[in-house]
Amino acid sequence: MNLNGKTAVVTGGSSGIGLAIAKRFVEAGAHVYITGRREAELAKAKEAIGPNLTTVQGDVTKAADLEHLYARVEKERGGVDVLVCNAGGGEFAPLGSLTRDAFHATFMLNAAGVVFTVQGALPILSRGASIVLVGSVAGSKGLPGATLYAGAKAAVRAFARVWTQELRERGIRTNVLSPGPVGTMAMQSAPEAFRQMIVKDVPMNRMASPEEIAEVALFLASDSSSFVAGVELFADGGWAQV
Repeated sequence: MNLNGKTAVVTGGSSGIGLAIAKRFVEAGAHVYITGRREAELAKAKEAIGPNLTTVQGDVTKAADLEHLYARVEKERGGVDVLVCNAGGGEFAPLGSLTRDAFHATFMLNAAGVVFTVQGALPILSRGASIVLVGSVAGSKGLPGATLYAGAKAAVRAFARVWTQELRERGIRTNVLSPGPVGTMAMQSAPEAFRQMIVKDVPMNRMASPEEIAEVALFLASDSSSFVAGVELFADGGWAQV
């Protein structure tokens, strides 16, 4: 699997899964642009990965930030071969305590952010490009407290189906990568009891590392998955499958 000479964009790429994906893509031969809201974290990513990484501060929920990102990529690289929509997140809360503000914030980041990240890239996406949408096992599992996050991630699955049809004439593939529990810094700082509760139903009896998820992203981004389109590929240790 390689991305030699290709240009990739990874949103939410300054930490966690996004950072691991960006690093793996650079190792595979791509020039990678990452976005993030925190300048300090972007600077750390640049220092860690090196010259084939370009950082662009921005928020995927803001139209001006996306326009700035794609104008820069087009000027410097001409277009995009791989687009990874990784920016996401949200707080969990049970039904009965949900607020309209939380609904708006969660769907703006996890659903609208994906829609407009992809739509903004369309004019500069190369023929045969690969779009990877980072979903979540939460979109398929009935996780208590996950109403808003799970709903937004389920929408991401629907986007991939529609866009596989709409972009077929350009040979653009859209797939969803849905991780289970991943040992990011945020998860590692959580209480041990919480982490044990998360993994107790995972058949592989552990969390994934961000690097394991990045390998799956590389598969979907590369020509190794050239006949894979419209799927949701779970990297969840079997959690959503049994």
